[in-house]
Amino acid sequence: MRKILAVAAAAALALTMASCGRDNGSATTGASSGAAAAKGTIGVAMPTKTSERWIKDGDNIKKQLEAAGYTVNLQYANDDIPTQVTQVNDMVTKKNQLLVVAAIDGVALKGALKEAKDAGIPVIAYDRLLRETDAVSYYTTFDNFKVGVQQGTSLLAGLAASGKPKPWNVELFAGSPDDNNATFFFNGAMSVLKPKIDDGTIKIQSGETDFKVVATLRWDAAVAKKRMENILTKSYASSDVNGVLAPYDGISRGIIAALKGSGYGTGGKALPVVTGQDAELDSVKSILAGEQYSTIFKDTSELAKATVKMIQEITTGATVTVNDTKTYDNGIKVVPTELLQPVPCDKSNCKQILLDAKYYTEDQLK
Repeated sequence: MRKILAVAAAAALALTMASCGRDNGSATTGASSGAAAAKGTIGVAMPTKTSERWIKDGDNIKKQLEAAGYTVNLQYANDDIPTQVTQVNDMVTKKNQLLVVAAIDGVALKGALKEAKDAGIPVIAYDRLLRETDAVSYYTTFDNFKVGVQQGTSLLAGLAASGKPKPWNVELFAGSPDDNNATFFFNGAMSVLKPKIDDGTIKIQSGETDFKVVATLRWDAAVAKKRMENILTKSYASSDVNGVLAPYDGISRGIIAALKGSGYGTGGKALPVVTGQDAELDSVKSILAGEQYSTIFKDTSELAKATVKMIQEITTGATVTVNDTKTYDNGIKVVPTELLQPVPCDKSNCKQILLDAKYYTEDQLK
């Protein structure tokens, strides 16, 4: 009887340990136990619903993860850093199996991420690099420097096609200074534009070229609109703007609103060449209407697909797919990264590119 009781107790203890392993996410470290095969809850922290693209990102990840058998804890932080910190902490407390984090501020989450690491929960940085932490396991994003190169190249192409004489008057805008991607976008664009500034082909009438000066906190369209209005008042009383480097479609729309308020786009005064990014529906319609010049299309359904594939590899102990192990240094470590390719589009090809990708329908683009 004592032998039977001892065997029963050992079996009960083994079952308890297996259950705990599933709850605390330890199966995500690559063990080949039964716990590794269990599909748990994936925490997905998104920055905001004020941008169309982040809504698409969250929806795509949730849909694909649920189709793969996972439970999804999707949270939006409304561009409020303390809210996102609380959300990530809650995901750790609830022992979500793995975290996918698109940060508002790439540094502000490092305390919460330490808690995740201590709990054995892997973290994937989604499109925005998590900085100053060793708790980030992987990174999925687009080639951000290339996005900037494409924006700068598109701006020059639009200026050349405009027929305006050189030097071209151009103003520069960058993204949010707390988003690591913003510097990649700006540096990529400036790798194309700075030689033209140096040789006199482009003139920055405002004199504002430093990233810290041209950055747009939280990628806010209203902030960009106000800055553009100030630039027009101070620097363009007797001349016209020919082009504007805008890093994101929301910022582009704010800039265009300021330009229209100053008489551009009417009375024979053409709108400048304005770039963008993310192929947001309102900006795509603006491009098709001949207002915004271009955008950079990043197919977020493909980014979600790459991220879900990475989650499945991590949670089953498979080799994780990455294609860049050198570029993305977060200040503590170089984060293994899966890079996707961005696609520039303008009025000549934007509609076809987006329809072919099934990103929008024909009716949506009317």
